Order: sequence, then structure tokens, then C-alpha cells
Amino acid sequence: MADNVGGCYMEPNPVQQVSNEIDARVGATDVGMLTLRTANKTLQVASQRPDPEDLYNGLWYEGEVCCLFADSNVGKSIYAVQMADEIARLRNVLYVDCELSDKQFQLRYTDRETGMLHEFPESLIRAEINPSKMDMKNFEEQIITDIETAAQKAATDTIIIDNLTYLCNSSEKGDQAGIFMMKLMNLKMKYNWSLLVIAHTPKRNMTNPITQNDLAGSKKLYNFFDSVFAIGKSAADPKLRYVKQVKVRAGEYRYDADNVIVYEIEHETDNVRFAFKGFAKESEHLKEQTEEEKISLNQQAHELRKEGKSIREIAAQLGMSKSTVDRMLKSVPPVPPQNDGTSGTNGTKDKSNVKPKEDETLF
Repeated sequence: MADNVGGCYMEPNPVQQVSNEIDARVGATDVGMLTLRTANKTLQVASQRPDPEDLYNGLWYEGEVCCLFADSNVGKSIYAVQMADEIARLRNVLYVDCELSDKQFQLRYTDRETGMLHEFPESLIRAEINPSKMDMKNFEEQIITDIETAAQKAATDTIIIDNLTYLCNSSEKGDQAGIFMMKLMNLKMKYNWSLLVIAHTPKRNMTNPITQNDLAGSKKLYNFFDSVFAIGKSAADPKLRYVKQVKVRAGEYRYDADNVIVYEIEHETDNVRFAFKGFAKESEHLKEQTEEEKISLNQQAHELRKEGKSIREIAAQLGMSKSTVDRMLKSVPPVPPQNDGTSGTNGTKDKSNVKPKEDETLF
């Protein structure tokens, strides 16, 4: 029925009608897999729940699906166990360990001289795969089901999985890893899990800053994660490691290229851990770039600016600090060297100027 406003009849706003209908139905209605609420009702409902708790130094928040990635032999499992150790002092934690056997784990956390074992909180539950009970034909389905059951038995909603590469053999391709992550996401939504997934990165060029592109299968995996951080090996000192945030939703970028966390891996009597050493710029821990690499990054920064990217977006994509990007953009764009596609006196074709195919990459 039309409304009478100031003596004039007005047709009701159909959007407002839908909004009123939704609010009248206890604030929400379901449409298949979707739940509809007005934006205002969404704010009201969400405000009744507590804000997510910071689980570990602003890197991982309660209710998030988080990813930690690093190259091999950098110490990502050591860091993940250290996180689990500290978090388990306040809540139950399930650590699914696909990296170490029980003996390897024991040796890592035992004093070699005295035989004293490191004492973890009783609320840290470690799970490892029993090879005799593996179903290779349905491995991924089985491990998803078993992780769900293990979390229920451990009475926890905080789960660390080490690592995605083992559990999903095709994770570097991204396809199977994406399917596997969707199944994990279903469990996360069902139980409101806080989920940390450890992932691998292919061998990195240590002259380049860490970016999202270093995550194996990044295009398919990156969007699954609420937050992403990485561990880099310092080129300045082989004993040092640094932690850098790559993606943030719940908190803020505390540890970007201008402010990475610097650690040294220390072997204590019955423990191996990342010992905090301070903060630094990521550039202080990278190999010095060649002139060609500097020109390439400068060109990329200018191209991204032409595409309308902000300085923050360019910095995040190229893994550089905002101040470095700002200096690059204020400089004259570098002009790539030109030639006629031949080299020397024999007229042989110079392949460096041949345009790559669509599936090839220059860097």
C-alpha cells in the first residue's frame, strides 16, 4: 500500500520493504547458504560478541585463518612450536606435526648433556600421522576427518597444521591445495576455529624482499587467509632470521618492510627458540641488488602507479617499504636499453629482447 506523505501518495521503497521484513524476522533470514541482515543489524549482532583476542604478537588473531610461510631450513617449525608453547599457557592448542617424528621432536627439545626434557604446557596436544593407518587412496579426506576428531578430543578450537605441503602434495600448484583449504575452511566455519597453516616457499632470491608471490601456489591460496606472515633468512648474518607481515585484516601492519622483527635462533639447554633481538628494516637483511635488479623494480613501481595503485599497494606487492616506493616514484622512470634484436658481428639473434610467451615469466 502506498504511503500518504503531505497529501501526496508515494509508492513504498522496495529496498526498505525488504529491510523491514528482514529486521522483523528476528534480524535475519536465510537464503540457501546466505544469511541476510541489514548492515545496521549486522553491526548490532556482531557488537554483542567479544573482539578477537591477539593470540601471538599481532601476527595471529582469534578466529582467523592465518598462514606462516618460509623457505626450507629457515626455522618455520621451530617458530610455530614456540608460538604453540606460549599460546598453550592460556588455552588448549592442537599441533598437527607432519614434519618431525616423535624421536626427532624429542631430540630437538632435550638437553644433550643432562638428558633433561623441555616441559611444555599440558594443554599443548601434539598429533602426528601414524603411517600404518594411512589410507593413501583417500588421504586428504581422511586427514581432514581426523583433524576434526582430534580437535574435539583435545577440546580446542586453536589448531596449528605443519605443514600444508605435506598434507597436500600438489600445494605448490595451488589446485589441490585450494580444494584442501576449502575443506579446512568448512571446519573453521563450523567450529569457529583459530587456524594457523604452515606453508612452504620455493627457493628465494635473497636480494628481493618477501612478498605474497613467494607463497607456493600463492594465487590460489592467498585469498583463503585472513593474515599472512613469513620468516626470512638474513643475508647480513646467517644466524639471524626476520619476521614480516604480508597480509593483515584484524589488526594492523606492525611488521612491514620498515619494521621487521629480528630474531636469532638459540639453542638453550632443553629448547631451541627464536630469541628476540629487535626491529629493523628488511633492506638491512637482504643481499645487495645488482643495477639491473634495481632498474627492474623501479620499472615495476612506475608501471603499477600508472595502473592506479597507491604507494601502500605498490609497497605490498613489491615487498618494499612505502618510503622506498615514494623515492622511486619521484625519480625519473628508467629507460630500458634498446637494441635491434641482434648482437655481435655475426648477426645472431639476441634472445634477451624476445617477448616471452604468456605462460613464461621474466623474473
